[in-house]
Amino acid sequence: MRQYMQKLVAADELLCHQLPETFATVGESDISWTEKIWASLFAKDGSIQIDCGLGKYHNRDVMDMFAGISRGREQWTVRASRRLSDDPERTGVGPFDYGVSEPLQTAWFRLRENDALPLSFDVTVRNVLPPFLERGDRQRAPVGYRISSDILRYHQAVVVSGWVKVGDETIRIDEKRWTGFRDHSWGVRMDVGEMPRDVFVPNRLTSNFILQWSPMVFTRPDGSMYEIHHYLQEVDNVVTYFSGFENRDDGTQVSINGMRDELKYDPGNRRLLGGMLELDMGWGKTRQIQVEPVSDTGFHLGTGLYFGFKGHRHGMWLGPDHLDGERFDDCSEYYTAREVHQLRDCVVRVSEGDATGFGIFETIIVGEHPRYGLDRDLSFL
Repeated sequence: MRQYMQKLVAADELLCHQLPETFATVGESDISWTEKIWASLFAKDGSIQIDCGLGKYHNRDVMDMFAGISRGREQWTVRASRRLSDDPERTGVGPFDYGVSEPLQTAWFRLRENDALPLSFDVTVRNVLPPFLERGDRQRAPVGYRISSDILRYHQAVVVSGWVKVGDETIRIDEKRWTGFRDHSWGVRMDVGEMPRDVFVPNRLTSNFILQWSPMVFTRPDGSMYEIHHYLQEVDNVVTYFSGFENRDDGTQVSINGMRDELKYDPGNRRLLGGMLELDMGWGKTRQIQVEPVSDTGFHLGTGLYFGFKGHRHGMWLGPDHLDGERFDDCSEYYTAREVHQLRDCVVRVSEGDATGFGIFETIIVGEHPRYGLDRDLSFL
């Protein structure tokens, strides 16, 4: 009987195996298995933002990427996809590469000049706080059988240096004026590849759904720093997943039990307009966070293939070497917003008492939500 052999790759030289397998194989056969790198880096004045992501899909033999900028309501995105097995050791696709200089401290992201858009950058990120794990995101499909999400993620607050070139304009980036966040996740992920055609797929637009994901870094008057992070998913007023922590500069984490919000959204495009978060710290103790967008800048992740874009989705086979991209003048416009989806890395300014800082606030709010003044007629994903 023929037995297909395991593949050896350079990582197998390292003393970090945890399974009786080579690094070419993951311990899960689900084709939704994904390892993902993401970063959202921005000027503190809200003038421009760089977003990028790299996805590795072992069981699909695909690696893909997106990299782009948001500049007010304008957005540019470059995407590429390739066959993973053609170069399994490269952490990059097409014109984009990612690397680690000092583990858990310093990394770099580079987008070279390319044939899709006149956009390129070379940035280095350096930690200002340790990396922090979020609670494992393990969720079942609505009928309760298949595990549709089983992900572990850590994220890290950073400062940024380097440059970005948009058209003929080169913008220099320094650590005093730029900040941001990066994350790394792995596991079985929702919304990878084309929706299956021979199984029941629930229509998300029929439920009332809320998603919030936000890391926020605060600086006290004495210069010390801390982070508040939360990730909420809610369906028809029932919380299906929540992870929340105060993350301290010594690496310790204090759990947040839950939260309520007094946020406002634009009813036409459902962009976050700001508001207040009240955190339940337990034993009757609460904390209040004020949130406001710095500007119109905020990268729509739909163009990075989150929830699909122009018939393409995360991890989809697009051939051994694929490259495309586009520019939108105004992502807040009614019809464009529906094309690029709600999920957006909104750049926010935050405060808690005399501590102030910046964050990324991602939101999706589908369906009817009277407390926000949102009705179903204008709902979209």
